[in-house]
Amino acid sequence: YQALKAGKFCYVLNSRQMGKSSLRVRAMQRLQREGTVCAFIDLTGMGKQDVNAEKWYAGIIQSLASSCLLHSNIQWRAWWRERQDLLSPVQRLSLFIEEVLLVEIKQNIVIFVDEIDRVLSQNFSLDDFFFLFRFCLEQRNVRPQYQRLNFALLGVATPRDLMRDKSQTPFNIGTAIELQGFQLHEVCALTFGLEGKVADPTAVMQEILDWTGGQPFLTQKLCQLVATVSATGSFISVEDVVRSQVLENWEFQ
Repeated sequence: YQALKAGKFCYVLNSRQMGKSSLRVRAMQRLQREGTVCAFIDLTGMGKQDVNAEKWYAGIIQSLASSCLLHSNIQWRAWWRERQDLLSPVQRLSLFIEEVLLVEIKQNIVIFVDEIDRVLSQNFSLDDFFFLFRFCLEQRNVRPQYQRLNFALLGVATPRDLMRDKSQTPFNIGTAIELQGFQLHEVCALTFGLEGKVADPTAVMQEILDWTGGQPFLTQKLCQLVATVSATGSFISVEDVVRSQVLENWEFQ
C-alpha cells in the first residue's frame, strides 16, 4: 500500500499460500477508500486452450473495462475491432490505456495483475506485455497523465522467469514486495485456538512455527492437526504430530 501510494511500480512474486491475494485485497480496499481507481486482472481466467495473442489481449481490455466501469462510456469490442487491421494486440492495449483509460478516468489508477506466472504457460510469447509496463513508466517523464497510472503484479515466479526471450532486457523494473512467514506475535488468533487443547499454547505455537517456518498455509494446517490429535487425548509433541501425520507415508497423507 505504501509503495503504491508513493507511485512505485510493485511486484509480489512468491510461493503459493503466502498471503498475496489477501495483501492485494486489503491494499485495493485502502486505495479505493482514498479515491484511487483499482482495476483487477486475474490471468487465471484467460485460460490456455485455443487462446492466441488476439484473444488474450482482448481479455485484458475486457477486464480493464469491467473493473473501471467503462462499459457505459465505450463499446470496447467495437473499439478493439476498428483498430484490428492497423495495430498489433499489444499496441491496441497501449492505445486503450492512453486514449480511453487515462481520458475517461481522472483519478489515480492502479492496475493489479494477479497470477502473472500464467504468461509462462501460453503458447506464444508475452514479452511485449512486460515491455508495455516499462513503456508506461517511461512515459511519466514526458506525459503527465501517465503519472496517475501504476501497476502491481502478483504471482508465483521470479523476475528472471517472466521474460521468455533471454536476449532481451530482463524484467528488472519496479519494487519487490517481500512476504515473510508468520512471527509468533502475528498468530495470536491461532494460539487462542489451541487453548484448552494443549498445556502451553504459546510454547506449542512456537514449536509449530519452527517446523513450518511461518508459512501461512502450513502453519494453519499444522495447528489443525495438533488440535485434532489433542482432541483424541494422544498429543505428545508437535514433532510427534509432524512425523505421524505429515512425514510418514507423506504421499498418501
